[in-house]
Amino acid sequence: MTQEKWGQLRQRLLKTVGQNNFTTWIEPLEFHQLEDGIATFNVPTNFMGNYVSQNFADLILHELRNENSSINRLNFTVAANMSEKPRSMPAKPAAAPRPAPSSALNTAPLDRRFTFDSFVVGKPNELAHAAAKRVAEGGPVTFNPLFLYGGVGLGKTHLMHAIAWELQQTRPDLSVLYLSAEQFMYRFVQALRDRKMMDFKEIFRNVDVLMVDDVQFIAGKDSTQEEFFHTFNALVDQNRQIIISADRAPGEIKDLEDRVKSRLQCGLVVDLHPTDYELRLGILQSKVEQQSKNYPDLSIAPGVLEFLAHRISTNVRVLEGALTRLFAFASLVGREIDMDLTQDCLADVLRASERKITIEEIQRRVSEHYNIRLSDMIGPKRLRSYARPRQVAMYLSKHLTSRSLPEIGRRFGGRDHTTVMHGVRRIEELKVQDGQIAEDLELLRRALEA
Repeated sequence: MTQEKWGQLRQRLLKTVGQNNFTTWIEPLEFHQLEDGIATFNVPTNFMGNYVSQNFADLILHELRNENSSINRLNFTVAANMSEKPRSMPAKPAAAPRPAPSSALNTAPLDRRFTFDSFVVGKPNELAHAAAKRVAEGGPVTFNPLFLYGGVGLGKTHLMHAIAWELQQTRPDLSVLYLSAEQFMYRFVQALRDRKMMDFKEIFRNVDVLMVDDVQFIAGKDSTQEEFFHTFNALVDQNRQIIISADRAPGEIKDLEDRVKSRLQCGLVVDLHPTDYELRLGILQSKVEQQSKNYPDLSIAPGVLEFLAHRISTNVRVLEGALTRLFAFASLVGREIDMDLTQDCLADVLRASERKITIEEIQRRVSEHYNIRLSDMIGPKRLRSYARPRQVAMYLSKHLTSRSLPEIGRRFGGRDHTTVMHGVRRIEELKVQDGQIAEDLELLRRALEA
């Protein structure tokens, strides 16, 4: 066995395990030596050696034996560099390769960006963040399962990955299995097909921490739900931690069996609320710090981040993607990131967000909130009980749509754009001075963005 042969073998492993698994687990392996039928590999950490030993040893050994039938075992060692004597670490014996290692369940690749350090905390997600941090400590199980739910781009998967990363760092002694519900179903069906259900059950029911993302995927799939239910029960009975995420609360997942819903609700169920303006602004500021490392010469004009935080409100991924695009575009054209460049570069994203909220919807929501007739709010009456809601609606129309001031004025009974400007300025002053106005604005914004 030579380094060149190992290089060729790695290319075959790449096709088998996929790019993500290869990059994370196979590529860091360094072939060290072959002695007495034992192939030894250097690995960066104990954790990686243990993980590869448990999840990829059969596959690697199978490929090695195709090159050299005398190889009957793998060993993984941790070494600071090749000149030092490696510190030996026991590996899982892997004497006889199985023809198809279908029961080897691998943790889904983790995104290195998704850590607790990079998670921006605000009121909408502070409970979910605190609960995730508690579970990530790896101490006694206090609530089981932890069920995180919320819409697309609100941080569920980020928290799931952050928990897994934290556990890997602080509790390498724990066996942590993270995968999507779709992967759970795929592996279950594969085990049924290959008649390896005992292997499947042994792996899933002996982990210390089971993490399943997007559990709503198994709704309507009876056999998978059945196996998931029994796996769930087995782990809970052993006081093993379970962490689940979904796009909605357990009781709202259609076609999910009642007994599964009941089980999912027996722990701590936490909602990641839609982001508020302050949280979105904080996320943007955090991302700007990261992007500035890649684009040190670029600057952002005042007001751009605030504009984006107001306008792109439903999905954090879209918000982050918009900022990435802005930096790349500004770098290519050699310009400052100002409002003109932002509106040119993100015209399609801003149009998409604009379709979510209309001036008419804002007017209706505001009139309902203040319990006045829509005709009175739009009409000519100047009583304060009508004028203040009218200004609130103008303010929200300015910040939640891309309509011009003259057009907003026309929608409010044909008023002049200077009237709209005055109303917007007045609300900006009042939201600082008057806590009730600030609360009304936040409630209305959440209702409109939901």
